[in-house]
Amino acid sequence: MTADAPAQEAALAAPAPVLPPLRIGRHVIESPVVLAPMAGITNRAFRRLCREYGNEGTSLGGASGATSLYVSEMITSRALVERTPESMRLIEHDPDENPRSIQLYSVDPATARAAARMLVTEDRADHIDLNFGCPVPKVTRKGGGSALPWKKDLFRRIVSAVVEEGARRDIPVTVKMRKGIDDTHLTFLDAGLAAEQEGVAAIALHGRTALQAYSGQADWAAIRLLKETIASVPVLGNGDIWSAEDALRMVEQTGCDGVVVGRGCLGRPWLFTDLAAAFAGTPTRVTPSLGEVADTLRTHATYLTDFYGEEERACRDIRKHIAWYLKGFPAGSTIRNSLALVDSLASLDALLATLDSDAPWPGEAAEGQRGRAGSSRTVALPDRWLESRELSEEHERTIAEAELSVSGG
Repeated sequence: MTADAPAQEAALAAPAPVLPPLRIGRHVIESPVVLAPMAGITNRAFRRLCREYGNEGTSLGGASGATSLYVSEMITSRALVERTPESMRLIEHDPDENPRSIQLYSVDPATARAAARMLVTEDRADHIDLNFGCPVPKVTRKGGGSALPWKKDLFRRIVSAVVEEGARRDIPVTVKMRKGIDDTHLTFLDAGLAAEQEGVAAIALHGRTALQAYSGQADWAAIRLLKETIASVPVLGNGDIWSAEDALRMVEQTGCDGVVVGRGCLGRPWLFTDLAAAFAGTPTRVTPSLGEVADTLRTHATYLTDFYGEEERACRDIRKHIAWYLKGFPAGSTIRNSLALVDSLASLDALLATLDSDAPWPGEAAEGQRGRAGSSRTVALPDRWLESRELSEEHERTIAEAELSVSGG
């Protein structure tokens, strides 16, 4: 009894996790957090940075070192089947990246199957996510992304094909979607039930319609309704998670099994430290000084150089992250503008050295929304797309051309 007392005291003092580990098929994710696929953002370099911070958070929370799930940017199935150089670059993973997670975009069941078969038979992924949430006009006008679940049979056939291929090597498949095209044409409940029936391992819902794009507020009530509707697999919530506290509120209000974080981590990869700690039940949060933020930005640029194999291209890429990293900090317009034109690591170093490294975390000024927001817009759709939820011959021809017109690898 006496010998066990210290262990008993430690157990009583240990924080209680907010949620159990997230199970995606055979994978157990200690911190129930998923990095949302973001075009031009969630490449191997950014995922590495987020993983490093996420591991810090699980350690703070007393977890075993498991990290969150970090998904690649969207890969076009046709480009992958054709093995375009950019698509092959985008599916690369670090040797220690586990599970290796890839998001596929497709509007054609046969092409989706072929892409999934390639990933499975060549051992290039441990998890496949399917994109049914993209609101970008060049995607929706061809019937893809958030427009596709409106065609119920097409949605089901794509999901079924990829799940079947994944099952060959026990690779789980998930779907990420939006509420629907607009509030009059909602699809998330039908699509969620269909995906569950076809054997997906989890369903993620962004609580906005395609019409909203990234504007307005995410509808967390829709996430709650989907969670109440889906019985057998995890439901993940996405939308307006700018802090660990937002994630905890979403779980409390919706009952979701985990969260998907996109724009909230732009220029703020340490959000994964906060999220892992928060879900482990600890109050620890990261509040870096400007010098620490500059170091992270520099590390990001280094990882991009490794990813592209080219310093100049890496510097062009890091430019779009500058405003996100410096949000709220006392850095004048001159230095910000110069950083947004950086063309070498040496020039980046010189500019970062001029920042006040001792400037503390600015608090509220650095919090809140990041990335694009904009306003609602008319959804670009194929002609007469909304007249029926069945796929017409005309629309069969439309979607046959769709993947040819969507770039991004």
